[in-house]
Amino acid sequence: MQTSSPDEARSNARLDMPDDLRADVRTLGALLGRVLREDGGDELFADVERLRELAIGAVEDTDGDGRLAEAQALIDSFSVERADQVARAFTCYFHLVNLAEEYHRVRALRAREDATPRADALAGAYEQLAAETSEEEAARRLRDIEFHPVLTAHPTEARRRAVSGSIRRISELVAEADDPRLGANGRLRIERRLLAEIDTMWRTAHLRETKPSPVDEVFTAMSVFEATLFEVLPQVYRQTDDWLLGEERGLAAPRATPFVRLGSWIGADRDGNPNVTAKVTRQAAAIAAEHVLTALERETTRVGLAMTLDEKTTPPSADLVALWGTQRQLSEEVTAQVAARSPREPHRQVMLVAAARLAATRERDADLAYAGAEELLSDLRVVQDSLRQAGALRKAHGDLQNLIWQVESFGFHLTELEVRQHSKVHAQTLAWIADPESMPDPSVAPEEVLETFRSIAAIQRRHGVDACRRYTVSFTRSSEDLIAVYRLAEHALGSAEAAPVLDVVPLFETFDDLQNAPRILEEMLEVPQVQERLEKTGRRMEVMLGYSDSAKDVGPVSATLAIYTAQEEIAAWAQRHDIRLTLFHGKGGALGRGGGPANRAILAQPPHSVDGRFKLTEQGEVITARYGDRAIAARHIDQVAAATLLASAPSTEKRNAEAAERFADLAGTMDGRSRERFFELIHAEGFAPWFAQVTPQEEVGLLPLGSRPARRGLSVESLEDLRAIPWVFAWTQARINLTGWFGLGTALAAVGDIEQLRTAYREWPLFNTLIDNVEMSLAKTDRRIARQYLELGDREDLAELVLEELDLTTEWVLRITGHDYPLEGRRVLGRAVQLRNPYVDALSLIQLRALRALRTQNGEARSEEEQAEIKRLLLLSVNGIAAGLQNTG
Repeated sequence: MQTSSPDEARSNARLDMPDDLRADVRTLGALLGRVLREDGGDELFADVERLRELAIGAVEDTDGDGRLAEAQALIDSFSVERADQVARAFTCYFHLVNLAEEYHRVRALRAREDATPRADALAGAYEQLAAETSEEEAARRLRDIEFHPVLTAHPTEARRRAVSGSIRRISELVAEADDPRLGANGRLRIERRLLAEIDTMWRTAHLRETKPSPVDEVFTAMSVFEATLFEVLPQVYRQTDDWLLGEERGLAAPRATPFVRLGSWIGADRDGNPNVTAKVTRQAAAIAAEHVLTALERETTRVGLAMTLDEKTTPPSADLVALWGTQRQLSEEVTAQVAARSPREPHRQVMLVAAARLAATRERDADLAYAGAEELLSDLRVVQDSLRQAGALRKAHGDLQNLIWQVESFGFHLTELEVRQHSKVHAQTLAWIADPESMPDPSVAPEEVLETFRSIAAIQRRHGVDACRRYTVSFTRSSEDLIAVYRLAEHALGSAEAAPVLDVVPLFETFDDLQNAPRILEEMLEVPQVQERLEKTGRRMEVMLGYSDSAKDVGPVSATLAIYTAQEEIAAWAQRHDIRLTLFHGKGGALGRGGGPANRAILAQPPHSVDGRFKLTEQGEVITARYGDRAIAARHIDQVAAATLLASAPSTEKRNAEAAERFADLAGTMDGRSRERFFELIHAEGFAPWFAQVTPQEEVGLLPLGSRPARRGLSVESLEDLRAIPWVFAWTQARINLTGWFGLGTALAAVGDIEQLRTAYREWPLFNTLIDNVEMSLAKTDRRIARQYLELGDREDLAELVLEELDLTTEWVLRITGHDYPLEGRRVLGRAVQLRNPYVDALSLIQLRALRALRTQNGEARSEEEQAEIKRLLLLSVNGIAAGLQNTG
């Protein structure tokens, strides 16, 4: 097969770069060069440039690895201090390129805005659904859609918050520089500020000295709420509402309903994380409530101050007058002050008292505080109805409606905090309660387990039931694992009546658990507490599927197929029992953990497995990538909502059902052969220590990325307890990305029929998504670099096994897609990967130098200081490669 060279691919990517983006990258790169010269002199700049040229030349080297060897020789000639500086320089460059590309995405989104709804936007999805069903049915489904992103604190965000702050400020300056009205003096001012910010980023330590605490992680999540989500959600609802209402926009009552509910595991997910305690969970709930109440108070004040409508032009309704009377009874002092500031402006008066009541709620002033979000919503709706009756329709449906949407979306709790714990911990605690002597050394102190339930009860009393009612059980193996949660709650609180409200969510993670899920769910229906909750919630139930451990268990291909089958069977089970099912997808950012475009994944799901409801975990760097910028966050939420609505369209369900049946034999062949190939690798004698030798797996555990330990008590002799995140992270760092593709080549070769595979690629959404995701994983894989990592281990057989499968997978994926090189058909993503890879190569070579030094002593005993310097260099390279590849675990 004729293929393009890496040189041609990279040249095409460079030529394909839009002029605006090319100019931004060139400007930021030049400014970084100035900073390097100012701090390190011409010598540092020359070393960075020489390595950059060699890395690019190595990609273009068709005669062997000559220039790659030159690059490695140059790196080996550096002192550790110089290698440290060069690694930081490349890492800073990646951060600058990343932010330039992110801003270009924003620029492109704005340029594409027009009156016609896009097919992958919620308005476009509504149009298609209405055409397939009816206007009434489409409107009903639109009212019922739910999108539930759950923020998690898994250790996948390699950047420090201080570095993220620099990146944010530089991004703002890049946007400011894009203003065509800017004059010469303004451009000079922005250049000066950019140099100052890039200099700050260069001088800021890129490695954390200590791991963040769970409370630190909570505050990090709050920054996303403050920066984007609080403003973005009403913007998304408004965009859809304006399209639905047409010429009536601003005059008619809104048709869009708030469909996003934000969840969080941060400060509540204690599975394997001893740092998350009952006290921390209470703190997490209090911090979230403080943030949302502060935001709502600020917004209510702003909306209220702008409501300068005179009582003659806009007379108050009887209900508004009555509400003002109630407010006066609550506090004569507050209402008198407000009345003096806003004479003859009754709507303004009521709104400003509402703001004062929000402040009292935050400060826990019982006399003036709201009892809950519904009470505030009641007040706001009285104001809105009064404005409508007075004819002030645009005021009723403007900023006030945005505020109502915000209260409906976030309540007074902001995030729906979700607790997670391992089923074994519950079993141990119950055994300890029955007989303390039988459980002398439980993995988690039983009193801490019981205190968790008391904390949930306290949170519900303080912030409402929705603030914390879901309890996820990791490694659910039977209905007894779910019953254990209710028994512990009753024991902790003294009785079933005193126990908190709990929606216990089974989590099926391993291959065997996914296959057993329908049987376990059938048993679950017999549990009295589950039956009681079904009655109270309108037969709503959540079931969580784990992508990470299943992929580590049987490989990416078998895991993908197993999860699809599990969804089919669970959806059929829910239909039989008239259950309103929400499947909770436990995905990560990397492809080996279920990552990839969310909207495409939704549209590839089995019939009835979505039904207008989509819930997933958002982890680490994915949170920043999807929600860090307002325009990108709005686009992401709109796309996911559109896919959620269309997943249940008759055409989508028919296509997916027919394709799954038509290609069932193909799937069976792929499942069996890919799993055999995966087991051939991971079950090979000595695989675990070899894996630790050829990747920076051990060193990843040293990175202070998050509060969670990298292991559940691992020895390098066993992978059983290694968390899926460092498993993926380590292979990604080694430029092998094995967790995203291993076994697929063997599976495709076993099918053998290229025309059948190409037909499946065109007509089977699940297979199409799988191939496209693997193609992206292969694009970020570098065989030459990977081979050098594999040579760190003294197992030629395992190294060859990996490389053979890589070559086979690459060959078959390119044959199926008809591409000459990975991502040839995906212009934007392909451009980004092709241009980054040589720079990532440079950091990989720095990492290899550090790994070789740590793996072999060369007969010399290094001092502790020298050893620490080498480890620091390695961790810096880890940080930089994560930035360059734009994902970790």
